Amino acid sequence: MEVFWGGKFINQYFYVHLHTINKSIHLTKVRKLMSEVRPFKVFSGTKTRYLAERICQSLGCPLGNMVISHFADGEFAVSFEESIRGDDVFLVQSTFPNSDNLMELLLMIDAAKRASAHSIVAVIPYFGWARQDRKDKPRVSIGAKLVADLLSVAGIDRLITMDLHADQIQGFFDVPVDHLYGSLVEIPYVEALNLPDLVIATPDVGGAKRARLFAKKLNAPLVLCNKVRLQANVVDSIQIIGDVAGKDVVIVDDMVDTAGTITHAANEMMKAGAKSVRAVASHCVMSDPASDRVQNSALIEMVFTDSIPYTQKCPKVVQLSIADMFARAIRAVSEQKSVSEEFNF
Repeated sequence: MEVFWGGKFINQYFYVHLHTINKSIHLTKVRKLMSEVRPFKVFSGTKTRYLAERICQSLGCPLGNMVISHFADGEFAVSFEESIRGDDVFLVQSTFPNSDNLMELLLMIDAAKRASAHSIVAVIPYFGWARQDRKDKPRVSIGAKLVADLLSVAGIDRLITMDLHADQIQGFFDVPVDHLYGSLVEIPYVEALNLPDLVIATPDVGGAKRARLFAKKLNAPLVLCNKVRLQANVVDSIQIIGDVAGKDVVIVDDMVDTAGTITHAANEMMKAGAKSVRAVASHCVMSDPASDRVQNSALIEMVFTDSIPYTQKCPKVVQLSIADMFARAIRAVSEQKSVSEEFNF
């Protein structure tokens, strides 16, 4: 038996076969379209809500409704107050101490998993415990690996973070890691200063790779510092390797904790004849007495991103927003686009 199809008569079996193929192609296109427009929602922990709100403003979406209930003994519980079934869920929370921030994130991940979220992406602008990335002496923990295991077991499908203390921490995870760089907002800021005799410096040899990137992008010479520590957070001496006389120095680091190293380096550079000294770091840990040290140092200004909230008052501290950068990364992940191409890594 023949049927009329496409302007001519064809075999009925062949017609059914063609019809099945066309239907299959149509369904494939529909499924692909549905996967590309899968809904996503953004939620925030307590201490990073300020940043999550800015990210959502950049994305043009509302911040998800989630409640964190606290008990009298300090225990807390997480509850999503809207359906997230089948959604891609992005949980924004930096894990700086105290450990409640990390525990809060773990509970958020567990609650999202139990609420049937399609995927769970941990957005951690500042990955705490990252300085414990190896055994530097006998009988010590590797905190960064432990935190990676906790997040993985809790149920994350992906991690978006920024300026890890050591790049190799990405290898602690068995899920994809999108590693962003604060330099994407920091370098334009330094460029806008139009410093005539710019020199990029690093406060220790370990930060040479990061400082070299700044020096290359800004077409400026690089100066290294050799740091000797007596113990954690206590610097004994710093030797400057390179010429800073008559130069506008910008010291580059990934984080500032007690500000002992960076203020010591700034003071030594001014003694060596530097015209001016500024510092740029991604993460504003700023534990006491960091603010006093920065204020009383030779630094003209101390520039951070807003990966960690800074509540103390120090006129020299400037914070740059990374909300747009993380919003672009979230958008790329949700649309299944390349994150590296988005930022030209």
